[in-house]
Order: sequence, then structure tokens, then C-alpha cells
Amino acid sequence: MTDNLESKSTSPRKRTGRLAATAVAVAALSFAAGGFVFTHTAGAEHSGAVSAYSVVRLPAEGLHEIAAVTRQTVNPTPRLVEQGSPFSFADLVEHVSPAVVTVVVDRETAERGGGNGGGGGGNLDDIPAPFRDFFRQFGQGQGQGQGQGQGGGGGRNRPQTFKSEAMGSGYIIDPTGYIVTNNHVIEDGKKITVKLPSGREFQARLIGTDKDTDVALLKVDGVTDLPTVQFGDDHHLRVGDWVVAVGNPFGLGGTVTAGIVSSIGRDIGSGPYTDYLQIDAPINQGNSGGPTFDLSGRVVGMNTAIFSPSGGSVGIGFAIPASTVKSIVDQLREHGNVARGWLGVQIQSLTPDMAASLGVKSAKGAIVANVVDDSPASKAGFRQGDVVVSLNGAGVDDNKDLTRKVAGLRVGDKAQFGILRDGQKYSLLATIAKRDEEQLASADHPAAPDRADRGARVASTNALGLGLSALTDQAREQYNIDDKTRGVVVSSVDPNSEAADKGFRAGDVIVGIGNRNVRTPTDIEEGIAEAKKAGRETVLLLVAGDQGQHYVALKVARG
Repeated sequence: MTDNLESKSTSPRKRTGRLAATAVAVAALSFAAGGFVFTHTAGAEHSGAVSAYSVVRLPAEGLHEIAAVTRQTVNPTPRLVEQGSPFSFADLVEHVSPAVVTVVVDRETAERGGGNGGGGGGNLDDIPAPFRDFFRQFGQGQGQGQGQGQGGGGGRNRPQTFKSEAMGSGYIIDPTGYIVTNNHVIEDGKKITVKLPSGREFQARLIGTDKDTDVALLKVDGVTDLPTVQFGDDHHLRVGDWVVAVGNPFGLGGTVTAGIVSSIGRDIGSGPYTDYLQIDAPINQGNSGGPTFDLSGRVVGMNTAIFSPSGGSVGIGFAIPASTVKSIVDQLREHGNVARGWLGVQIQSLTPDMAASLGVKSAKGAIVANVVDDSPASKAGFRQGDVVVSLNGAGVDDNKDLTRKVAGLRVGDKAQFGILRDGQKYSLLATIAKRDEEQLASADHPAAPDRADRGARVASTNALGLGLSALTDQAREQYNIDDKTRGVVVSSVDPNSEAADKGFRAGDVIVGIGNRNVRTPTDIEEGIAEAKKAGRETVLLLVAGDQGQHYVALKVARG
């Protein structure tokens, strides 16, 4: 009896063990198959959301093979994950690719010929003497050139016309034929042809371009039924998000690559108005002007540049954010050009050293190094040394952030600027003007202060690792300093000092220290003494050099 009772009592545990083993085996098979799908269905009355779990296998070298399980909510449009199927972009690509076009540009360039019809676009005068006579003797009348009727020996340095064809990418944003691409794709184009994946082909005209952001808008006339794509919101992108690039690399036509966003807000030194998305989806020559899509099939960027020692993709590509592209396209579509707001200040980012010298807690903001005369900033009451911390209630991170925010304002807009001045908060109201090349030149090379006093006493001192002297006529002549600049001249720089590390050199003129103007080296010494008395470890110097005026913070010796 006892044995039978023990048998009956252990039987359910054995059955439970066998069921558990079976479940583990099924799970293992599911992982081996590449993934599995859970459906939360506790009963007919409870229909749960479907969730997909994908398996990521890491390289075997030096690592144990593991399964990383990531939960994703399945989005039915476009369908990226199916039950029992691996991850796929096929539906997304099928949805967006009809609106991604190939842009073909015919160009003509005029170059000086080879003097005797050499046709190579070179100048015989540039060839070393021993070979020059040879080419003149045997190359007479032989060159064909590449331009029609321009290659036969018609005289030295005669202009020749060379024809070339460039290819890039673009995308349609309106069924009536508006197409977006890069400015550098269509620049200097005499004829622009747009080819759709369906085989349709159109000649396009240029609506407008913006070189500063490398955006161009084209128009195909006489159509109303072209496939389109829509702009998305790049502000929602995060590093690690999937993106898909579609374009025409190397003239191959519709080519799709996928990758992730590897960085956001990347500065590649191409101007103050764009912070780029960095993506690792392979893009190459010919991808320029093509769209970058998120997983919902919306355009979140436009491929425009790559980083590559060889010219091919190394996994570092850059896309203009969709928000930037859309704002430019809207202006091009409405006006044919882009009008940017202008405030009229020369600004720098506020560094921690500068913030410390001003007694400011946060290093966020932009410091005003110069105010252009008769500008919106001048009329609003801006001064040198003001720190701009907000614009219309939105915080300002640095000088680039302020530049983009001001450029995005419309001409005539009234903008509220929050500033810090002498440790106090102020609010200034400025009416934004139109930015043009003349104003840009004024901002880049601001008018210097009034003429220096000729009678300033000759004096010198050594402070902050700098040899400082009064700005005399002799010093002006020696360092080529104009008569309008007022301040103290740097006569020498200690090569082992912080000043040397921060770029000081003989001939620079210190215009101000802290919130005071300087006229003699004694003013510098007094400014340093005031900083020490206030318990500050740095002083802020306003320096006039070849690149205009700018601020530099230097540490002061304790004592």
C-alpha cells in the first residue's frame, strides 16, 4: 500500500517535470529558429498586444554566444516583423522607393586650352621647358578637346567648353512635382533630368537653392500624380534608432541600405546652420540628396556627406535633419530664396573659464564680443560682455545654438532676449532684420573702437604670461594695427604659459578686462587685482586680432 501511495504521489511531479522539460525544449527550438512570438491571450475576453522578441548573436571570438532578447511592439504599417519571420525592411522599402528619384545633371565648364589645341584643359606654359617644345611641335593641331568646336589649335589659352554629367538622388514631396535634393548635386547644372524607378523621366527646373544648408528644390511641370514621401520629426530620433537610406550610389539606381543613428547634433564644419545626423547606413557617391527614413517610412534626414579616406563608405555618413530641410524647402517654395534673421552681434560660446571670470554659475549661453553699429542689437541695447541665455523663453546652449535660433526668425519679428550683465538678469527686445552678405562681413570684421589717444604714456608690464605695452605709433607700425584700435598691445608671450596655449601672439591688442576698457598696461594690473579681491580665479580679456574681437579667459596667479 505504501509503495502504491508513493507511486501515486510522485507521478504528478514527474509529469510536471516532463512538461517543464518539454517547454524548455520548445523554447530552445524557438531560439534556434531565430526568434519566437508571445501572444498574451488569457482568455477569449482578453486579447493582449502582440510582442516580438528577436535574437541577437554576438561574434564567437573572445565572447560567449548569448541571446539578447529585445521587446518591440509590432507596427502593422509598414510590417517589419511577422510571426516566425526574421526582421525585414521590405514593406517599408516597397512603400517609399517609388518616390526616390535619380537626378541627372548636365554641366558645362569653360577652361583654358593648351595653346596649340592640346585639348587636355592644361596650359603649355605650365609644362617644364624641355617638354614644352616637344608638345608644341608634335601636338600642333592634333588635340580634339572635349568641347564642340573648341579643341582645334585656335591660339594659346583659348577657352574650351567641357561637358560632364553628374548623378545624385532626390525625393518627391508633392504629387505636382516638387523634388528635394542637395545643392551640390545640381550646382552649375545646365539641364536637370529626373528619373523615377517606374521608368518615367522628366526635365526639371530649379525653384531655388540654399548653399548654407546644401538644400535645393526642383519642380517638374505638367504632372499631378507623382508618388510622394512625407517629412517626419527628427527631434524624436535617438542614438541607436534604425534608419534606412535609399538613393542612387555610383549611378546604380534605387539602392537601399540600413543602419542606425550613431550620433545626433554632429558638427562637420560646413556652416553654422546645420547640426547633422550621423548614420552608419552605408551611403556613397550618388547617395547625395537621397532621403533617410525612420521605421514609419517618414523622411528624417537627407544624405549629404560621408567621412572617408578612400571615397567609399566606411560607415560614417551625415544627413541634414528633416526639420532643417523642411524649413528651407518651405521658404524656397514660397519665395524662391531663403531670408535669415539677423541680430548684429559677434558672439562666442561661454566656456567654464569665462563663466568663472564673470561669476556665472552655468557655462551655457553665448557671450557678446562685439555689437555692430546701427544693428537690431545696438538699437535694443546690447553691450559687449552681455551673456545671452535665452531667446523667446527657450534656453541658449552656445553660440551656434543662438545663431540658428536667430536665423530661424522671420524678418520683422520681435524677439525677447534674456541676458546676464554684471551678474544681473535683464530682458532686451529686438526687432529682427534681414541677414545679408554686407552684414555678415560687418559681423566677421567688426568696426573697431574709436581712435586711440596718441598721447598715451609709454608703459609696459608682464602679467598672465604676457608682455604688455602701451599702443604707441611705433607699435601700430610694427604690428600693422590700424589707427582706430584702442587698447594694450601684446609684445611677447611666454611659450610655457596658458596664454600661449590659448593662442595669444605678439601684435594682439587687449581691448578690455572684465567689464572695463583698457588703455594702459596698468589697467590690466588693476583688473587682475579686482578679480583676486572678488575671489575669482580667472579674468576675462577682450582681444582684437586678425579675426576680429573675441573673449579669452586666463587664470590669475594666487597671492
